[in-house]
Amino acid sequence: MIRSLLLLTTALGFSLGLAVPLAAQEASVSPAPEPLASVDAGAYLAARNAEATGDFRAAAAWFGQALLADPDNPLIMDGAIFARLSLGEIVAAAEIADRRRGLPDLPASQLADYATIARDAQNGDYAAVSKALQSGQSIGPMVDSLALGWAAIGQGNMTDALKDFDRIAATRGLEAYGLYHKALALALAGDFEGADRVLSDEGLGLNQRGVLAHAQILSQLGRNPDAVALLDRNWLPGSEPVADALRARLEAGEAVPFDTVRDAREGLAEVFWSLATLLSRDADPAYTLLNCRIAAALKPDHSDAVLLGAAMLEDLGEYDLAEEAYATFPPDHPTWYNAQLGRADALYAAGRADAAVEALRALTRSHGELVVVQAALGDMLRREERWAEARAAYDTAAALLPETPPPGAWVLFFSRAITKERQGLYDEADLDFRRSLEINPGRPEVLNYLGYSLVERGKNLDEALEMIRQAVAAQPDAGYIIDSLAWAYFTLGRYEEALEPMEKASVLEPVDPVVTDHLGDVYWMNGRKREAEFQWHRALSYGPREDDAVRIRRKLEVGLDAVMADEAGKKPATQDEPVDESAAGN
Repeated sequence: MIRSLLLLTTALGFSLGLAVPLAAQEASVSPAPEPLASVDAGAYLAARNAEATGDFRAAAAWFGQALLADPDNPLIMDGAIFARLSLGEIVAAAEIADRRRGLPDLPASQLADYATIARDAQNGDYAAVSKALQSGQSIGPMVDSLALGWAAIGQGNMTDALKDFDRIAATRGLEAYGLYHKALALALAGDFEGADRVLSDEGLGLNQRGVLAHAQILSQLGRNPDAVALLDRNWLPGSEPVADALRARLEAGEAVPFDTVRDAREGLAEVFWSLATLLSRDADPAYTLLNCRIAAALKPDHSDAVLLGAAMLEDLGEYDLAEEAYATFPPDHPTWYNAQLGRADALYAAGRADAAVEALRALTRSHGELVVVQAALGDMLRREERWAEARAAYDTAAALLPETPPPGAWVLFFSRAITKERQGLYDEADLDFRRSLEINPGRPEVLNYLGYSLVERGKNLDEALEMIRQAVAAQPDAGYIIDSLAWAYFTLGRYEEALEPMEKASVLEPVDPVVTDHLGDVYWMNGRKREAEFQWHRALSYGPREDDAVRIRRKLEVGLDAVMADEAGKKPATQDEPVDESAAGN
């Protein structure tokens, strides 16, 4: 069976900074499974391939067929459970888990524990959830404690629940998760003052869902102005429809009910959602997806879980499943526009660029007042190198910004600057680059791009070099930025100084055609012509742009000196004549 399945919660354990979980331990100490002699080998291999590529529908079908030949094979059962959970089919996964647990002398399976605990939670059988966790079934220390807390609430025991949440709140690195769930539990019990005290901790770092929950809690305390102020600190009016809808209710004087968590089952959904958000930072997207599926199964209107799960499906290349997930949002849902943005990304990733652009154009007709929608259209058109159209979309987005743009607006001006630069509108582009830096100073991406652009044009070279140096200091391991530094030295005729950063950039970006081409140029100007020709040949093998490829071939034919002289409108320098370094450029 697939090692990734057995080590599912190894990733969870390392992510949580806790002990390696049970399944990972047993994968290393349990006897190897019996040979798969009786297995339908074709079905088994097809299942493994489907699971590896994220095709969970096919994986579920093939694992099911393999189980017909060997129904008691625990590894095949684990694969089937994983596939079913990844499809959100909790009941089907739990049925396999029950059968696996009934077989003698088998090691524990966290996948089976996932399935049965999720099934019991979905059924509202909180006593079964508690019994399972207290008897040794386990998903991981954080989930176990939080789930025990919500199961206790489901059985009317708030005292034990708060102890479970406090246990996680006292765990280094997990404090925010324990406190967040404690606040939700207090609010569910009607203790809005207590919930507000917990959520008002500035170090908590609430995500969007937590901020919206806090606003509801403040409204229940009769503090609608404070709730509006909280929303305003996180979103500009008109920038987030979900926040806008809540803001309108608050400003109308409504006592907005607390509905982030309406019962213990939805609290358990929030547990799996918390784990999904934690895993989404570093873990394989399949693990994040699994937890999103469970969260959505326990709370079908958990829009955040559906959206994140759909994004994970995109990452796994399952674009049809991603589109299905996005399609679950009706047009009147406040999050519909987010789903449509995701759908456009899925279409683009599936190679349907025209359909993706049209989806975004349609969205601008229904939600054109949103900066993020107009900017998304600009981004899509920029990826397609449709510079003029992209610039028009960015212009519309920029016109929607307030007089004092928020810090995140640096991205919009940076993106628009790129489209102008690609159109040859250099002065206008420079203004946008500098505007981006005014809004959010020191961004290495902007410093590098503007610095490199100035170097390429031979303009403000001292300033350009300083910008690139600042970018390198901010991101010393970014090969493309170090390449810019080397190229600035090259353009200034400081070829020896260009050598060390250029070689470092090549190590960091070993198959980048531009970096490799630049390395060849630096070698050539340092008299290492054979090495230069070798690097140019390598650059051609990495799929450069056609205009770059033509220039590289020309360098291989006549040498860099001749190419540079031709570009400068001069005759090539002879071996007895020094190269005019002021003509150096690429």
